Amino acid sequence: MQPTQRRLANAIRALAMDAVEAANSGHPGMPMGMADAATALFTRHLKYDPADPHWPDRDRFILSAGHGSMLIYAALHLTGYARPTMDDIRNFRKLLSPCAGHPENFELAGVEATTGPLGQGLAMGVGMAIAERHLNAIYGDELVDHRTYVIAGDGCLMEGINHEAVGLAGHLKLGRLIVLWDDNRITIDGSTDLSRNEDVMARHAACGWHTLECDGLDAGKVSQAIEKAIADERPSLIRCKTIIGYGAPNKQGTSATHGSALGKTEVEAARKELGLVAADFTIPDDVLSAWRTAGSRCADEHSAWSKRLAASSKKDEFEARLAGKCDDAWLKPYLNQLLEKPPTVATRKASEMALEAINVAIPATIGGSADLTGSNNTKTKALQPLDAKNYGGRYVYYGIREFGMAAAMNGMALHGGVVPYGGTFLVFSDYCRPAIRLSALQRARVIYVMTHDSIGLGEDGPTHQPIEHLQSLRVMPGLAVYRPCDAVETAECWAAALADDGPSLLALSRQNLAPMRTVAETENLSAKGAYRLRSAKAARKVILLATGSEVEIARDVADALEARGIGADLVSMPSTDRFDLQDEAYREDILPDVSNREILRVSIEAGTTIGWERYTGLHGLRIGIDRFGASAPAPDLYEEFGLTAPKIIERVTALLQKRDML
Repeated sequence: MQPTQRRLANAIRALAMDAVEAANSGHPGMPMGMADAATALFTRHLKYDPADPHWPDRDRFILSAGHGSMLIYAALHLTGYARPTMDDIRNFRKLLSPCAGHPENFELAGVEATTGPLGQGLAMGVGMAIAERHLNAIYGDELVDHRTYVIAGDGCLMEGINHEAVGLAGHLKLGRLIVLWDDNRITIDGSTDLSRNEDVMARHAACGWHTLECDGLDAGKVSQAIEKAIADERPSLIRCKTIIGYGAPNKQGTSATHGSALGKTEVEAARKELGLVAADFTIPDDVLSAWRTAGSRCADEHSAWSKRLAASSKKDEFEARLAGKCDDAWLKPYLNQLLEKPPTVATRKASEMALEAINVAIPATIGGSADLTGSNNTKTKALQPLDAKNYGGRYVYYGIREFGMAAAMNGMALHGGVVPYGGTFLVFSDYCRPAIRLSALQRARVIYVMTHDSIGLGEDGPTHQPIEHLQSLRVMPGLAVYRPCDAVETAECWAAALADDGPSLLALSRQNLAPMRTVAETENLSAKGAYRLRSAKAARKVILLATGSEVEIARDVADALEARGIGADLVSMPSTDRFDLQDEAYREDILPDVSNREILRVSIEAGTTIGWERYTGLHGLRIGIDRFGASAPAPDLYEEFGLTAPKIIERVTALLQKRDML
């Protein structure tokens, strides 16, 4: 006799209780409450194959309520994934266990996205659904025909990003997106009545979603609700009414089960309540067998898909897209054309010019902007809008949803087959920052196009003028930040970003910049992070380090110093991150480690000076802005903040004289 769905669900509850108890840390309540819903999803509806976790046409499942991580760890183990093993689960939340406190996509196959910061998982699900519809429009149902499922909690639906993501999904009519809401009416502080009185279902319906509800503790009713959601052409929100910590007789339904181990006494009581075996980390043979059978139920469908792929005329193209290959054959001819008549343009315009070549050469790119298309210059002639009428389009109008845009791009990148880039002002990276951080953590190849990168944007004033942003983004592990100085560097930075397997951010100017690079090179100099743009002619006493719009200023400083017989190297440093990755010999050549009395290093950047001492030394000169900006035309601001060649020359020569270096 086959075990009931409740017994299958109780296996999830048992593993969740045991793992959290062993770690004395974790969140047992959500997995115990949503075990029946997860059982319905994993045994009846979700399309996957544990024997090939990366099957391209699998359904994507995201546990947006990532604190309940034992739910997905239990489901992966029970359905037959190679990992987590039972030993992995026993070591839940311990050093080197792939069963981290929150799911991490780089630790376990089957974890599609790193979640935990609430709401972002659902928003990444929107991006995955966009990618699926786009690839379906290109390759058809025979190769791309899957859904994205999300389990979200009350917190996911309260976070502001939920409003952005839900609005975007409804507008795009992403009917392949199905969200199961764990409505247990409990947050850490207690009942949701303490903090919410909105009609969540009505809000989603108003955004164009299909909404329905069910008893989340009845796998059969959850399954029926999923079937109705599948049949609807709109994105669906299924309200699963559950009890947090279900099965723990003295604590269920309370916040006490949310973020703490139940305790030995309560675990023993729950075992009796649920009819579980007494031994911990033990699953009855018939229950495990039923789970493994459910896990293999899509093997034939997978096999049929593989045969369709093998017979498809688009096989090689499809596999290359999924592998993320981005040919850089566009770069050299584009640079040759550019160097015939080097333009004086803002780097945001230079980015658009490069994208005209990129978007033709690389059909995997999908652009977009958070309602600043004309300012970010992210839409090119090759791109048509991606909307509910044309999923084959390659440009997303995200609206004023910076956070939602960034998270959706993460989902698109993690899905595979597309290379998303999206734009806003650099100062609004603050709105995107939590998603940028997850881009870096997950190694998602997302390219952020951040324009208006300094006080050079002018009259919009200090609310729009980034000061601390460049350095704060540079210190984020795994994020490559580029600030090019002209059209050539901009193209090189785009090539480096496309070649990377992680996220990149391009900080681009509003104001026009003179061409600094006018001669063809045999290699991508910007990919090295820093390079000597000009060598000193007189005996070298100064190294000028500059980025972006300030390289032009540094050039004028170098000219003036050389005219006085003071040798000055001019170093352009479009990416500190890239420079730090170069070998010691290269770094020593660009920034020789010499006595303070032999050479003065000077950094010039229209932003905070904090951090530049890494390259100038503590006794070097750091020229920048360590206060908020002001509202005025850009030339007036550069004069006011001392970012002009005459004022910099004055400071450099004064310091050289003080140190007896002249």
